[in-house]
Parts: sequence; structure tokens; C-alpha cells
Amino acid sequence: MITNKETKKIKIGDIFIGGGSPVAVQSMLNVPAHDIEGNIRQAIELQNAGCEILRISVPDNEALKTLNEVKNNINIPLVADIHFDWKLAVESVYAGADKIRINPGNIGDDDKVQEVARVCKTNGIPIRIGVNSGSLEKEILAKYGSPTPKAMVESGFYHIKLLEKYDFNDIVLSLKSSDTQKMYDAYSLAAESCPYPLHLGVTEAGTKEMGIIKSSAGIGGLLLKGIGDTIRISLTDNPTFEVYAAKKLLKGLGFRNDGIRFVSCPTCGRTSIDLIKIASEAEERLKDVNKNITVAIMGCVVNGPGESKNADIGIAGGKGNGVLFKKGEILYKNIPEEKLLDTLIEEIKKM
Repeated sequence: MITNKETKKIKIGDIFIGGGSPVAVQSMLNVPAHDIEGNIRQAIELQNAGCEILRISVPDNEALKTLNEVKNNINIPLVADIHFDWKLAVESVYAGADKIRINPGNIGDDDKVQEVARVCKTNGIPIRIGVNSGSLEKEILAKYGSPTPKAMVESGFYHIKLLEKYDFNDIVLSLKSSDTQKMYDAYSLAAESCPYPLHLGVTEAGTKEMGIIKSSAGIGGLLLKGIGDTIRISLTDNPTFEVYAAKKLLKGLGFRNDGIRFVSCPTCGRTSIDLIKIASEAEERLKDVNKNITVAIMGCVVNGPGESKNADIGIAGGKGNGVLFKKGEILYKNIPEEKLLDTLIEEIKKM
């Protein structure tokens, strides 16, 4: 299994990030901040989908009640997302947040950052410095002319040093941009000397299809370089899609071996069954099966037991029927097309 570069190990709730820990999947609630029941319901859905760290917006004092209620109803770490008001960061700690995410460029003067650091340290709560290309400090923007990767890194490192000056070092850094190349370059540059865990993400990545593509390119490229400790695939959609996409990305890169790995051919003129439909249904019906196996869904005998012989189990189509095989050996022949998927699933249950 691929592992990421070792950074400082940080405890968030009951889990660790950095220091060789598995890359964690994050997402964020998008229900209106004052809708307590709606936020609880979505939080539980995200937890059940496999989200490992969850973030919640805290725009005002009323939202602190939501944070507290959500915290009491889930078993995963909850991160308070704070903008502009340092007092909300402090109150979020007392309301039960497991981590505070602040954008130092808009949180206030240094003394306010110092007070947030003091309260977080006293209570063992880490801080994520969330640098965003759209909200850099005026001085840094003036120096670089635009939110370049170097500008983002300089901002992040400035605030790291500020927290360190206040004797605080349970730090996570993110350097997000909606520009995939800028995001990739910023994290690559930061990783050269940053000792703290990095949270990866392409911010405002877009709707489901394009957002997954942009995020997979940026996040995936960095992970393959050994950079990154937590990830979020940001989508303008239901956040459960973010979690499923992130889990699939980690699995596809070799960072996770929990759950089924699928191998399926792209189809061609030899395909005589509705393989696209079968493969899609197989992925959906088996998405919550946590067996560490490779399943092949192949269109014909050319790509069946031959090319996918290393799969633990699989099916391959013929003319209106198909075969089921394990480790390249055919177990059942002439299975009617309409029974192929059910036969496969039944055999997987036995494994």
C-alpha cells in the first residue's frame, strides 16, 4: 500500500492524522446552520457513508447550538469552520468542536489569534490554518500581484509561525484554490518544508462531474507524490457524493484496501451483454461490502478469465449469457444474462 510522507501526528477527536496515519476523508455539512435536526440527519448520513472528519459552519452564536447537538449525535470528529469572528472559535471549543478551522487572514488581529491558540491548547484542540486563494492578506497580494502558489504558501507559513510564537503546534495546513494547477503547485511547494499535516482540496471545484475530475487530478497527483494527510473532494451537490468519491479515489490510488476493487472493461464490438448496466448495478449493490477482494466485470471471454485472471472473482459475457470465474478458473458456464449479477453477488457473499 502506498503511504504518505510523514508529518507531525495530530489527534482529532478519537483519530490521528499525519505521522504515517491513513489518509482521512473529510466532508462538510451544507444544511442551513440553524436547522439542528437537518444537520444531525445529514451528519449521520455522512458518517454512515464513511466520512471520517466532518466540518460544520459556525456563522453566529445560534449556530453553536447546532454544533453541540451534532457533536452529541455522531462518533466522528467535528470541525468548526470559523470566519471573521474569533470569539466564535473560542466558543466552538466549549461547544464540543474537535478541531477549529480558521482563515487567519480574516479572523482579526494577532492578539485574537493568540487567544484562540491559548484556548485550543488548553483544551487539546488542533487548529487548521485554512489559506484560500480568494482571501489572502492585502500585503501578500500586493507583493505577488495575484494569489500565486508562492503567495499562498507565504500566507500559510506566516500564520504557522504566528501560532508557533504562541507556543501552539497542533497545526494542520490547507492551501486551497479553485485552480487545480495553483493548488497542486502550492501544496508541492509547502510540502518541501512544512512539518505539519496537509489537508488537500480544490475549493469551489464545481458540480459533481467536473468537481470530481478536478479534485481527483489535483489531490490524486499530490497523494502519488506522498503529499497529503486528509482530503476533501468539494462538490456543489449532496456531500455524501464527496465521501464516496474520496473513498474511491483512495482505493484507486492504492491507499485503501477496504471494500471491493472493481475491474471492468470499456466494452467493444465483441460485447454481447448489457455490460454497462451490469457493471453500474454491481458497483451500486456492492458499495457497502467491505471485503478486500477484486471483482471483474468483463464483456467477453477475451477479457474474461484471461486478462482479469488475477481478480478474486468475476463474470464475463457471451451471447446472451456468461460465465463466473475465480482466480482465472471458470466455475459456472452458460449463466443467463439476467442472472449473471445475482450469481456473482451470491458467490461474493460466500467468500
